[in-house]
Order: sequence, then structure tokens, then C-alpha cells
Amino acid sequence: MTPETVRAIEADCAKLVARYANLNDAGRWAEVADLYAEDGRMSRPTAPDVWIAGRAAILDAFLARPARTTRHVCSNVVIDVIDADHAIGESAMLLFTGDGPPKVGSFHDRFIRTDAGWRFAERRGSLTF
Repeated sequence: MTPETVRAIEADCAKLVARYANLNDAGRWAEVADLYAEDGRMSRPTAPDVWIAGRAAILDAFLARPARTTRHVCSNVVIDVIDADHAIGESAMLLFTGDGPPKVGSFHDRFIRTDAGWRFAERRGSLTF
């Protein structure tokens, strides 16, 4: 892969991280779920060992959540390209809910290129404090 191709993949995957935060805060659950591959899986930062697998199940999990106002701030995004169709990434996350102190954590991601573009194959959240 050329350096330009690697940079393009890094940018596309970093944009996916930012889009996820923005759509999550807007409560646009169908669009959040669409950021996952059809067989993608996720674990929330509050339950890092509990996996929700499949785009439909991810959507159902978001729809089942009580309504709340949030602001996710993601930073320190580092994407490592594995090959033309796979990448991994890590980012820091700060979550404001208005219901107490902010939560600090991180996401570890696996990305996959699909016919619809880059998607999360796996998104694992964890809390630091």
C-alpha cells in the first residue's frame, strides 16, 4: 500500500470514531448501528465483557436505553492499518451525562472495509474511572 492509501484508511477510520460519538449524542440509533458491519459486535464501556453481536442486536440495545442527554468527547485517536481491508484503533473517551462526574475511558476498535465503506467489526469500550 502506498503512504497515501494508508493515510486515507486512517482518516476514514478516525472519521468513523467521530461520527459514532456525534450520532450517539444525537440519539440517531439506526445510523449508529449502521456504522457496524452486519456481523459486527460491541461492548459498552460500562460492561466491557458483555458483547452485543450483530447490527440488528446493536440497534435493539440502543433503542432499549432510557433517553438521556450525553456528550462524548473522543481524542487521542490512533489508527493502525493492517491491510487494505482491516485496521485497528484506540481512542480516549470522556462522557458527560449531567448525572454526576464525567466518565473517562477508551475504545479499542477493529475496522473492516465493506461494500458500504469502512465499518466497525468490533468496538470494545472500557472505563478508566
